[in-house]
Amino acid sequence: MAGNKLALEGKISIISFLLGLGVVIIPLIRTFAGHLDWVFDYLTGVRGKIAIAVYIAVVNGFLLIIYKGPLYKVAVRACFLGFTFGCGLIISFSQTTWTHFGWYMCSLSFFHYSEYLVTAIINPHSLSLDSFLLNHSVEYTVAAVSSWVEFTVEKLTFPELKQLSWLSLVGLVMVLCGDFLRKSAMLTAGSNFNHIVQNEKAQSHVLVTDGVYAFFRHPSYVGWFYWSIGTQVMLCNPVCIAGYTMASWRFFRERIEEEELSLIHFFGEDYVKYKKKVGTGLPFISGVRVNSS
Repeated sequence: MAGNKLALEGKISIISFLLGLGVVIIPLIRTFAGHLDWVFDYLTGVRGKIAIAVYIAVVNGFLLIIYKGPLYKVAVRACFLGFTFGCGLIISFSQTTWTHFGWYMCSLSFFHYSEYLVTAIINPHSLSLDSFLLNHSVEYTVAAVSSWVEFTVEKLTFPELKQLSWLSLVGLVMVLCGDFLRKSAMLTAGSNFNHIVQNEKAQSHVLVTDGVYAFFRHPSYVGWFYWSIGTQVMLCNPVCIAGYTMASWRFFRERIEEEELSLIHFFGEDYVKYKKKVGTGLPFISGVRVNSS
């Protein structure tokens, strides 16, 4: 029964994400009588804001009617991420100086939604609201808000800094490759993957060394590391590029050391041999030190 319930949550998240994404219908309807170059202006105007508010109210009311309790909590989060992704698409395809922020909105919302969806596929028994990673940590929230503030302030004071399209493209490539690597790692690890470092070995827990794990010892962390920095390169945020790089490096250094202590405890010499053959994949991070025998 638990497996069926968790599988249902994954399906509900897909439906809800698509309902949120449906916000793109609003500008599509308007383009029948005009052009994309004024869609952004329409949506930021009074009528556009009213149309978006009505759409959100209708979708939320629909979700409240068909889902109750925990299922509604899943649905409303997935819908919110779909809505954010849809708004990001609208901004990305509109003729506006906020285009790169639209890319960022799509990248951020898809990352968090896909974390939940992939977890629902590979390890449904560990699935929870935390699988969205929306409440990852206070530090993560502060970092995200800081990037929005920096982008806005610099756009108002140094607008030309936000129009370095070649740099934003580099950031977009980093984001796409980083997220692809992370999701590949999750799918390869299957039920062995968990968002929380495990201190006790489950019976089904095996040492994964194939696929992307043949190239990086911690491919999910490598993907997340470059994804996070890529979001700031995409936004042309010089302060946050430096800040994200230092904070992410420190976080993953500590996280990898903590995780490898458990992995050595779980798999003993097998993990030690694997550790000697394959690097972490992150610059200047070698993991926990093991005395040579």
